Amino acid sequence: MPNFEALGRELERRGKTEGLKALADSEDGRRLSGMIDAGAVEAAARSGDSRALAELLRGVLATDEGRRLAESVEKLIKE
Repeated sequence: MPNFEALGRELERRGKTEGLKALADSEDGRRLSGMIDAGAVEAAARSGDSRALAELLRGVLATDEGRRLAESVEKLIKE
């Protein structure tokens, strides 16, 4: 499992955290937030169940909002 704390520090160092926060607070981000079962994500992450996390991510990316948000995150990270 990736080290999410290190990833967070790297994104902060590169000045990307504010952009990510803005995307999370966007209309698409708020809609997806309501669709995601936070308990299922937390349980999968705590147990290291990468299959369950991948399945949850596939479900998110199957939505129009998820695809748009993923594209926006990709653009932000590449800048």
